[in-house]
Amino acid sequence: MIASSHYDTIVIGAGMSGLAAGIRLAMFDKKVLIVEKHHTSGGLNSFYTRNLRKYDVGLHALTNYVPSHIKGSPLAKLLRQLRISREELGLCEQMGSSIKSNGRCLRFNNHFELLESEVAREFPHEVDGFQKLLSFIKNFNELSLDNLEASTVATIKLFIKDPELINMILLPLFYYGSSQENDMDLNQFVIMFKSIFLEGFCKPQEGVRRIIRLLTHKYRMLGGGKLMNCAVKRIIIDKNKAIAIELADGQQVTANTILSSAGAIETQQLCHPTPPIDPTNIGQLSFVEAILSIKTLPRNWGFKDTIIFFNNNKELSYRKPQTMVDEGSGVICFPENYQFLEERLPQEGSIRMTLLANYDLWNNLTPALYRETKEKVLKSLVNVLKEILPGSNQLLEGQLIDTDLFTPLTIKRFTGHMNGAVYGCPHKFRHGQTPYENLFLCGTDQGFLGIVGSILSGISMANLHILKEK
Repeated sequence: MIASSHYDTIVIGAGMSGLAAGIRLAMFDKKVLIVEKHHTSGGLNSFYTRNLRKYDVGLHALTNYVPSHIKGSPLAKLLRQLRISREELGLCEQMGSSIKSNGRCLRFNNHFELLESEVAREFPHEVDGFQKLLSFIKNFNELSLDNLEASTVATIKLFIKDPELINMILLPLFYYGSSQENDMDLNQFVIMFKSIFLEGFCKPQEGVRRIIRLLTHKYRMLGGGKLMNCAVKRIIIDKNKAIAIELADGQQVTANTILSSAGAIETQQLCHPTPPIDPTNIGQLSFVEAILSIKTLPRNWGFKDTIIFFNNNKELSYRKPQTMVDEGSGVICFPENYQFLEERLPQEGSIRMTLLANYDLWNNLTPALYRETKEKVLKSLVNVLKEILPGSNQLLEGQLIDTDLFTPLTIKRFTGHMNGAVYGCPHKFRHGQTPYENLFLCGTDQGFLGIVGSILSGISMANLHILKEK
């Protein structure tokens, strides 16, 4: 039941961007209603319980980590705009990560000097080119909403000639933020390069649930309204304005403005009447993720990486595979390999493995075949893991106690994105504008990436379009 039939702003979706927008608006006494179709907040970046174990979904790491004395960073802006202290987030730094490709390895952590030294060791002939690329990135204003889209692959080749180094730089950035096949918008590339390599990975010891609960509590204390487990059936349009939403039960709620985090195409589909949709801007990139629970912490067996980005293909292929799963490249995460407080470390450990998948092939399975295919893929991914991590055979054979697999259909269910496209449409809407004067976008398809980026997207679009602040 909702408290009113009219609001200053309705926010569609209680993901990170939707919650952040709601908080920002409620700070300025706006009457806000967040509408979420699921019973939990967070969108894909959420958590669930299985066999009494709590698992994060989506979040491998919070990017953009910087020490507390550094001002002007995306993390500092987020904290200031939402009036949240660093202590409330309880961030712990990564132990260190690596990029492995065709027998070569680049290590990196939250101190950029390590990656610089690794490039010099593995690619001494590319040191000058790498430094020139770095200078270009540092001087690029990736947050300008007026930047035109440009090809990252074409740009990076202006500085670096060795294709293997190009692949190794792009590998983490593709998997953590590209909605385009085999390329990335230059603005997105610079955002991700800075957030991953120049700043770094961190995570609350409690995982993503700490962030969600913090944002939810902040929003509630500011008096924001929230309607959970209730889908928006349509957005009602009249004379180029969005005047109301209709809920699944037929109830209508009016608003002066509507801010949607549902995705650009998905928001268009909600509009009634529906405007023309560009089929070439429908995202195609989806993933599977295997979650393995083990009896002990991987660090006790000598596995100290926080995240490993791997590629065993001769050429990096970041595109919709022709098979159920592309086992040639992906991401391996050890969720407990952060600088957590020793006395609070869990007894059990876990491994998460993320790879590209074909939504259409998964979607065409019958329920029985879907379950059978999940089991086969899980077994296959365990074997891939053993090949990538020497010495992991005993760990996985003797210690494995539970498994689960997320598929493109899982992603579609939790995000609503067509094709289970995690990063949404290939071409973003940086100003957050739609064909309608009071309907705006935030989140994935606005274009700011990662959890910090998603939160900043909600803040920025609320500031720009509703509070009228740049």
